[in-house]
Amino acid sequence: MASSANSSVIRRARPPSWAEWLGQYLANGIAELGARVVRAVTELGSFSMFCLRTCRWLVFRLPKWETMMPNFYQIGVMSLPVIALTGTFIGMVMAVQSYTQFRMLNLETRLGAVINMALVRELGPVLAATMLAGRVGSAMAAQLGTMRITEQMDALAVMGTNPIHYLVVPRFWACLVLIPMLTLMADFMGILGGAFYSIYLLGIDFHHYVENSRDFVGLFDLFAGVLKSCFFGAAIALIACHRGFHCQAGAEGVGRAATTAFVASFVTILLLDLILGIILEAINVALWPQAPKLL
Repeated sequence: MASSANSSVIRRARPPSWAEWLGQYLANGIAELGARVVRAVTELGSFSMFCLRTCRWLVFRLPKWETMMPNFYQIGVMSLPVIALTGTFIGMVMAVQSYTQFRMLNLETRLGAVINMALVRELGPVLAATMLAGRVGSAMAAQLGTMRITEQMDALAVMGTNPIHYLVVPRFWACLVLIPMLTLMADFMGILGGAFYSIYLLGIDFHHYVENSRDFVGLFDLFAGVLKSCFFGAAIALIACHRGFHCQAGAEGVGRAATTAFVASFVTILLLDLILGIILEAINVALWPQAPKLL
């Protein structure tokens, strides 16, 4: 009798077979995948509702000028040195990296056209927005996240002030208006940096450099870069403010909100750059169907 009881205990304690282990592994994987999908859909819905509430306040009621001025100063004026340095070094680096290849083809006088077109259409808006996502977006997410966990937003709601109207709308307007201007500053400094390095250090003729830059870079290229920067600024503001509004408690939650805001903004910038690039190129071809210029 005792031996049969021991044998039953041994049979119950046997390790699971490979089929049972595989089934359990697949079940856990499917459950985890389903949970991630649910979290992603919930996050998307929350972000969409946040954007709709922000747009409603943008249409029906603008914030006071006294509320917007500090945000304009922090986002615009305080970002000028970083943007100017970034644009200058972008132009110089492009001159360094492109000169050898162009010299092999005896096209070094066309270097200005390539540098300026790449700066105005792609590198200027994207890199300026990336720098601002790291400086402005992370700061906004951390600031709003701190206000969330210290219940300052709840205090605003108790006093009858809508937190989105008071905190989000001024930051959105500042990013939407000033990031295109900062992009123009990055383009200007990049053009100056590339021209200085190409003319004074690489010895390219000044007349040909300027003539080729003027012939190959048009107003539509400048318009495309500024239009992209408007979308980039709106995306940075909305993503950073949304992460700050939904910050988790504690210092770790604030840090995670700032990091997530920058990563999500950077990925969104690249995605918007791809979509807008395709659309603007199609518009350019439709409006001006001439043959492409030859370098």
